[in-house]
Amino acid sequence: MRTIREIIDRQAERYGEKVFLFAPEAGLELTYGRLRRDSKSLGKHLTKMGLKKGDTVSYLLHNGYQTAKLFLGALYSGFVIAPINLLAHPSHMEYALVHSDAKVIFAGKEHRELLEGIAQRAPHRIQLMCIDVDSREMFPEEELSGIRLPELNEDDPAQILYTSGTTGAPKGVVLTHKNMITGARNANSPLGLTDADRALCSLPIYHVNGQVVTTLGSLISGGSLVMPHGFLPSTFWRLLADFKCTWFSLVPTLMSYLLNAADSYAEVGSHRLRQLRCGRSASAPLPPTLEKQFETTFNVPILQHMGLTESGGPVFSNLPKKKKYGSVGMPLVNNEVVVVDEDGRHLPPGQPGEILVRGSNVMKGYHKAPELTARTVVDGWLHTGDYGYRDDEGYFFLLGRLSELINKEGQRIALAEIDAVLYGHPCILEAAAIGVPDDRYGQEIEACVVLKPGTQASEREILSLCVRELGEFKTPRHVIFKDSLPKGPSGKIQRLMLGER
Repeated sequence: MRTIREIIDRQAERYGEKVFLFAPEAGLELTYGRLRRDSKSLGKHLTKMGLKKGDTVSYLLHNGYQTAKLFLGALYSGFVIAPINLLAHPSHMEYALVHSDAKVIFAGKEHRELLEGIAQRAPHRIQLMCIDVDSREMFPEEELSGIRLPELNEDDPAQILYTSGTTGAPKGVVLTHKNMITGARNANSPLGLTDADRALCSLPIYHVNGQVVTTLGSLISGGSLVMPHGFLPSTFWRLLADFKCTWFSLVPTLMSYLLNAADSYAEVGSHRLRQLRCGRSASAPLPPTLEKQFETTFNVPILQHMGLTESGGPVFSNLPKKKKYGSVGMPLVNNEVVVVDEDGRHLPPGQPGEILVRGSNVMKGYHKAPELTARTVVDGWLHTGDYGYRDDEGYFFLLGRLSELINKEGQRIALAEIDAVLYGHPCILEAAAIGVPDDRYGQEIEACVVLKPGTQASEREILSLCVRELGEFKTPRHVIFKDSLPKGPSGKIQRLMLGER
C-alpha cells in the first residue's frame, strides 16, 4: 500500500461495517466503510469549491468525529493537510496559513473572528468553513458523481506540519504519503498491533504523535480508535475501561498529571483495565523515576519510544519484554541511525554526539526553505539536533537537544539530566532546567518547577536533592516556582520559551 487512499480502500473492503472510530462526546461511531464513503465525499466537495490536487487544506480544531474524518479524508483525496496548533500564538497561526498557501480552513465558530481577520490580510484567498466536530455531517447530501479524484503516488506531499516556532518563524515540515505510512508501520512494529487492538487517542491530531502513531497506526493495523476532544486526567482511565482500549500514547508531562490524579484510576478499578496491554511515551525523554512510579502506581507497562516531526513518527522504541529504563530503545526496522561528532565522524558506543537518521520516513523537506532543507538532510541523513549515545547492546539514550545543551566553564551539560532528577521529588508536577548567562561560568543552571496542588517544597529541599544526585557542579543555582510551564501541541514542555523570560 503506497498511499493513504490505498490503505483506506483496502481496509474498507476488508472490514466494512467494523467500527474504526469512536467519538465519546458526540456519541458517534465511524465504520471503515463509512470512512471511505465520507473521504470520497469530502474530496468531491472540496473539488467543487475549486481545490485541486496538492492544494492545502487546513484546520484549527480539537480532536473529534469530524476532525478525524477531515484529516483522513483530505489525505485520501490528494490534498495537503496543514493543521494549526490550537495553542499557537495568533501570529504563528497567520504565518502557517499564509506560508502554506492554505485554500480553505475548517474551524470552530469560536475562531471565526480571528480567522476572518487573517483571511482579509492574506495575499491569497482563504475560504473559512466553520464546523462542529461533534456533528454527524459536514456537508449536505449532494450528488457529485461527475467529479473524479486525482491519481496519487507515494511521493506526493501529504501534509505540512509546522513546528512550535520557539526560536523564530515556525518551520513547515513536508511529509509524503510514504513518510507517514512508514512512520505508522514503525509505530506498530514494537507492539505487533493487530485488528484486535484499540487505542485511546488523547494527543491532538495536529501533532505527529496523535496523527501517525495513534490514528494511522490504528488504521493500518485494522484496529479501532477512541478519540475524545482531548486529554483530561479525570476521564482518562474511564475511557480506557469503557471502550476496552488495549493501548495509549502520552507524553511525560501528561503522565505526571495522571499520577497527581491517581484517585481517578482508583474510581475505575484495575479489574476494568485487564485488557490494557501497555502505554507508550514519546515526544520528550521519560525520566526513569517517573516511568517506574507510573508503572508501580497503575500496574501498566510503559514503552518509551522517540521520533520527531521531521522523521514522520518513531525512530526508536523499547520492546515489551526487553527495555531499559532511561533509554528510548533501539532503532526501528525502517531506520538507520548513527552518532557523529561535530566533524561528522561516526562515534563508538558510549560517546555522545548528534544523532543522524536515514530511512523512508524522513521528511521530503521544509516547505519553501531549500537551503534549510539542504543543511538538515545531507546525503539522505536527517540531522536530528538530538544529542545522545548508544550503548554496547544498541540501545540509545538521549541527553537532550543540541540547542538545549549549556556550556558551564567549558563543560557541556545536558539539561534533561537535571530534569530527570527534579521529577524524582514527590512534590514536583512539572520541571525544566534552563541555562542562563553567568559572568563567572559563562552559563549557569536554573530550575523551573510546578508543584503538585496541595503540596509544599522549599528551594533548599529541592537543591539538596540535586546535590545528592548530580553533585554541586550540575546543581541549579536557583529554583523558580511557577504556576505552569509553556507547552507545545503534544504537551511537551517548551524549554527555550522559559529561557526567553
